Amino acid sequence: MSDLPPFSEMATAIEPATILIAPHPMLRRKTRPVRPEDAATLRALLPGMWEAMYLAPGIGLAAPQVGLDLRFAIVDLMENETKSPVTLINPEIIRVSDQLSAREEGCLSLPGQYAEVIRPLTVRVRFQDLDGKRQELDADGLLATCLQHEIDHLDGVLFVDHLSTLKRNMIMRRLAKDQRQKSD
Repeated sequence: MSDLPPFSEMATAIEPATILIAPHPMLRRKTRPVRPEDAATLRALLPGMWEAMYLAPGIGLAAPQVGLDLRFAIVDLMENETKSPVTLINPEIIRVSDQLSAREEGCLSLPGQYAEVIRPLTVRVRFQDLDGKRQELDADGLLATCLQHEIDHLDGVLFVDHLSTLKRNMIMRRLAKDQRQKSD
């Protein structure tokens, strides 16, 4: 279910999108649905998003993380080091399991920061692909976590929002300190 040409064909000519770092206000905004008239814009933006995600390296990237107010995200777990990019347009979680799972999460918008987050173990996500076709995806494990994480971004939610206030504040202070040291 690949939405793009092989990465090796794209890598040389594509400028990676700039990933916003928390606490950038765009990361807290709820996105608007992608409409048919957005298709050309979306197709133009996707290669730069894929490039940024793969270079980071990451396994998911949502539109708000690159400053876009559109409801779409990209995901590629790169299992067995094989690229399998998936573009999720207007995704929504339509079913979650009662069983929960704890997994360490990080985020390209909170570089170097990680924490254990508890989320449903399995999910079903409904979305549109690049051709506008409705799709459903059942996921568990890392993919379920990644999908929930990216859809959270589309609602202005960061993984640290699932933590206690104390843990969230510690991570945000550490991130701010790291960013200050980077700019010095």
